[in-house]
Amino acid sequence: MANTDAPFGLRPVMHRNGAPYNGAVRPYYLPSTYATAVFIGDAVVKTGTANTAQVTVPGGGTFVPGSLPEINRATVGDGNAITGVVVGFASDADDLVYNAASTERVAFVCDDPDVLFEIQADGTLAATSVGLNAVLIDTHSGSTSTGLSGTELDTTSDAPAADASNQLTIIGIPNREDNSDLSAANVNVLVKINNHTEAHGALGI
Repeated sequence: MANTDAPFGLRPVMHRNGAPYNGAVRPYYLPSTYATAVFIGDAVVKTGTANTAQVTVPGGGTFVPGSLPEINRATVGDGNAITGVVVGFASDADDLVYNAASTERVAFVCDDPDVLFEIQADGTLAATSVGLNAVLIDTHSGSTSTGLSGTELDTTSDAPAADASNQLTIIGIPNREDNSDLSAANVNVLVKINNHTEAHGALGI
């Protein structure tokens, strides 16, 4: 059975010890000066600063200055660190399912380095790739209707390899009937973030 081509970015599914992902997130800040749209499933990285003014979320919730670390979308490719993955946004005046460019927003991010994520590969993936490292690739634009990221795991332009500076480590292939054809493109893959800003030790190892 061919695999479905429907990228969604990174989706948290479980912890490394096998426990289901419990939905834990941390709030982060997207400033109005950041001129890039951000979608659910996008990998993000801390910029090294935080909100300098109070941020109030429509419908409730106030964040004092310095309480929200600022983030940008993580740059895809070898050597680029990741802090976590966007799983949602605080409500805003337009109630968008994604965050438009140049729009202040509070994003909820899964930043636990022990969480495993599912992601679609952009090409085929050999079973022997399990255990290797890989990088992200922006093959599609994020969807303004579903709010989902278009990022995939790169198997075409930068094939998985034993490269400790890569962004991800391939843990396995989710065992499902609709995800069983390794000879076809777009198999879903279980990964952990390897180059993780919140992990202990270099590159989260």
